[in-house]
Amino acid sequence: MAPTHEVDFRRLEAFLAVAETGSILGAARRLGRSQPSVTAQMRSLEGGLGAALLERGPGGSRLTEAGHRLAGHARPIRAALEAAADDVSGARAPGGILRLTASTTIAGHVLPRVLGRFRARYAKVRVRLAVANSDAVLEDVRRGRADLGLVEGAPRARGLRLEPWIDDELLLTAPASWRRDPVRAADLRGLPLLWREPGSGTRAVVERALRGAGWREPAAGAAVELGSTEAIKTAVEAGMGVAFLSRWSIRAELALGTLRTVAVEGVRIPRPFSWVLGAGALGPAAAAFRDLAARERPEPGT
Repeated sequence: MAPTHEVDFRRLEAFLAVAETGSILGAARRLGRSQPSVTAQMRSLEGGLGAALLERGPGGSRLTEAGHRLAGHARPIRAALEAAADDVSGARAPGGILRLTASTTIAGHVLPRVLGRFRARYAKVRVRLAVANSDAVLEDVRRGRADLGLVEGAPRARGLRLEPWIDDELLLTAPASWRRDPVRAADLRGLPLLWREPGSGTRAVVERALRGAGWREPAAGAAVELGSTEAIKTAVEAGMGVAFLSRWSIRAELALGTLRTVAVEGVRIPRPFSWVLGAGALGPAAAAFRDLAARERPEPGT
């Protein structure tokens, strides 16, 4: 059957939902439709365009190259249609203050792009972003000092709801001159390993993963602790040691060739960046921000 190049908006909406949730089931839940209905819309869209948009597997659905290109066109179309609907209907955009709190990697390397898009659409909202380690972020939301939080890899938190947003991976990062690759987890005990402070979400995730691979903590006083990701990156570049850092935080240094990543045999440390939600409902500004961030999820390469 020859492609017709017809693009129905409901099919486009379903396609974006699959792209943003990573699965047909997730898209069906978001849209309030049945899973067979979303599957049929995807097949109709692919047939109309004459191109495969999704690679389906047991772990979900991934975009093909054609799918990535279509998503790049579809997102601004959706945003323009939503803005037009708001304008014509006279819908009142949220105002007031949006109080966000986020751990350092997310605040420094992920949120700026999302906040820029949010401010372009909701100019009346004043944004206040507090930056802290994961334990402090959880406490800010728990005590009502923030409307919404984002943390790195916390599995659970008393009295709060944690919901995954986007994926990350922690990578062993070394100076550009480093030549030992790969290394074993047990070898890390003898390497100058640089750490964030206790209470850091990154540190907790790394320690948990390495213990599972047979790593033992070095003697007291042997570890070097630095209070920020930027300080650790600078120390690694200066040859002080190696560190596990978020793939989001080292994009520029890898591109410039000042840092490199090193494989650790048998160890991968994926983690989610997760929303931190209190017991009550989100206010209009927080709900609008979370909705926009869910629909326009950033990627490490963007």
